Amino acid sequence: MKTQHIVAAVAITLLHLPSLAAADGSPDHTSHPPKPVTDANITGHVRNATTQEHLPYISITVKGTTLGTTTDATGHYMLKNLPAGDLVLEASMLGYKTEEKKVTTQADKLLEVNFDLEEDAVALDEVVVSATRNETSKKEAPIIVNVSSAKLFEGTSSATLAEGMNFQPGLRVENNCGNCGTTQLRINGLEGQYSQILIDSRPVFSSLAGVYGLEQLPVSMIERVEVIRGGGSALYGSSAIGGVMNIITKEPLRNFASLANTTSVLPGGKTDINTSLNASLVSDDRKAGVYLFGMLKNRDWYDRNGDGFSDIPEINAQTLGFRGYYRTGDRSRLSAEYHHIHEFRRGGNLFDRPPHEADIAEQLDHEIDGGGLRFNTFSPNYKHRWEIFASGQGIRRASYYGAQKNPDAYGHTNDKTFAIGTQYTYTMDRLWFMPAELTAGIEYNYNDLHDYYMSLDRDFTQQTHVTGGYLQNEWKTEKLSLLVGARLDKHNLMEHVVLCPRANIRYSPSEQVGLRVSYSSGYRAPQAYNEDLHIEAVGGALALIRLAKGLKPEYSHSVSASADLYHSFGRLQANLLVEGFYTMLNNVFTLMRIGENEDGSIVYWERRNGSGATVAGVNFEGKIGIPHRFELQLGYTLQSSRYDTPERWSDQLAPQRKMFRAPDHYGYLTSLFDITPRFKASLFGTYTGSMLVKHILSDGTNETDLEQNTPSFWDMGIKLAYTFRIGKAVNLEVNTGVKNIFDAYQKDLDYGAFKDADYVYGPSLPRMYFVGIKFSI
Repeated sequence: MKTQHIVAAVAITLLHLPSLAAADGSPDHTSHPPKPVTDANITGHVRNATTQEHLPYISITVKGTTLGTTTDATGHYMLKNLPAGDLVLEASMLGYKTEEKKVTTQADKLLEVNFDLEEDAVALDEVVVSATRNETSKKEAPIIVNVSSAKLFEGTSSATLAEGMNFQPGLRVENNCGNCGTTQLRINGLEGQYSQILIDSRPVFSSLAGVYGLEQLPVSMIERVEVIRGGGSALYGSSAIGGVMNIITKEPLRNFASLANTTSVLPGGKTDINTSLNASLVSDDRKAGVYLFGMLKNRDWYDRNGDGFSDIPEINAQTLGFRGYYRTGDRSRLSAEYHHIHEFRRGGNLFDRPPHEADIAEQLDHEIDGGGLRFNTFSPNYKHRWEIFASGQGIRRASYYGAQKNPDAYGHTNDKTFAIGTQYTYTMDRLWFMPAELTAGIEYNYNDLHDYYMSLDRDFTQQTHVTGGYLQNEWKTEKLSLLVGARLDKHNLMEHVVLCPRANIRYSPSEQVGLRVSYSSGYRAPQAYNEDLHIEAVGGALALIRLAKGLKPEYSHSVSASADLYHSFGRLQANLLVEGFYTMLNNVFTLMRIGENEDGSIVYWERRNGSGATVAGVNFEGKIGIPHRFELQLGYTLQSSRYDTPERWSDQLAPQRKMFRAPDHYGYLTSLFDITPRFKASLFGTYTGSMLVKHILSDGTNETDLEQNTPSFWDMGIKLAYTFRIGKAVNLEVNTGVKNIFDAYQKDLDYGAFKDADYVYGPSLPRMYFVGIKFSI
């Protein structure tokens, strides 16, 4: 109830902000000087350039200010009391090309400015922030940035982040535990701990959060997810060797509310029920707004092979939060975000009994609170921009990781993460030979982790402090951009300061061609990562990971080259991306099984330094579509993930060069069809080639270590949705579909109390049918 009270208080405060202002939108005269009334107003409409239909809810902003509005349900807008003088208006919306118009406003004058927007099926003008930490067109970004939008999440009927992140080249979300269902995101074949996950560009997604966090974040709070493949440490700090995933939370743009439910039925009548309630409230003068989100998730445990032990855990979760803003002036804004997540999950057997009475039980109870504050301001000519931020997240985890009815396998974990920093950007008309943009920033990141399991001989405490600064300069025109920069970090677990340089070149000989080359370096400190904070049952024992004494940092060097091609055949728009990548890892972290305790109830693994590794490959991505008719997107990755010299993980087996769980080829498909304006369909799926996985066979007495090549598999789904219009502003959508149509679920799961919970691969869910309903105003 505390969380509900906080959110309600913020919403009430924001809704009453207009009452604190004068009729013209200026602050109360008792505390601030009055804002001059200009009565310089602009009105107009926005239409589809092809059909001439009026477009509702298009964003209209005054560039270089915080002023803006959206078109109403009829496609019209009005901006009031604008500064007098030369302004640039921008009209934008996902699915349309952004259009700008220069205008000159005068006091006591009303201007009419209309827009005709061209449709964009390949997101040519999409704005991203992850490439340079500044807003820029995706087409003009110096490095490839892929975007997963709310439209994609809806088309694939994804309720959580884990479900929606498979549909990009070079990305795979995989299940790593048959008991508790922990997941990880792999970018370009590297394990999850090689990728930096950000929330609103802030590194508060800790290693502990990474154990189950992809399933804990609902897509109802996410506007889009931006992904950079390859080394990103030069800009974002430690652990960004594989890439960066930046989660951008939803921002209030207009008043609306929606209530949605999706119920999925698994084999045997088991259900997965997701219910979300979202609302956006914006004041009349647009000085303040708040987006509220909430989700309930309830999933039954599922036993695929009939042995009485779960292969998919039970989950009960509640999420509640908000993102809001207050415009402190025409050129400054304060933003805030907060989320609370409570999740209970349990896998194993004997679910009607306490976990210590089960043969296997992995039970987690998470309480997560996170959020942040950000203040942005800029000069009247938009040449100087400054930002200051503070973000944090706290996790409290009560857990039981036990086998063979261990009464003492309860534990608790506390994790606190905090980040604070500032960034300054200066835009220059010319620096030496081209227009340029200089960006500099300072950050401090702190993490305090305490993981306690006395019966498992673990009382682990880790504190990390990272103080970093970055400096970069980008020379940019429509045809050419050159970015050079570096980041300097001091990590308390590393003796020396780390310098990570970065260089990117983009050359666009025409609007239809973008050629890019990039280099970056990165590092990982000798600390515990998400895999180390998960305990799993293997052969009736528990597997714990320890850090070797004298563990050295891991360093990387990454290069990539890409060709991004666009072409239109009438209304048919197409895009082809070909990207090659090559990453060298020095002192690569590896795992070695080193023994067990006296009674054999705990098996110890040690994280050590190997000699090195190389990950290289090619990503292909193709898009084709007719706006508001259909969109087809395909991605395919060919790669090689190899250690420089063979690495040993078991005394029973020869050393192995090939990295585990890294298939040499994989891909995805998404397609969205507007059959009629109200009837939509989507077909989506992923393909995963054969990969090498570890498998430990046990009968409770003897163990055999194996390496097995898995079969390849397809995971396909389909969704149909129809929207009924109830009045002018009320919509009711009903949808239905099937996920994992071919039921490509793992066929050789381990059985019984001595199962290897780590021996899982393939789709995380079996074939399931779903039906949904969404009511929106």
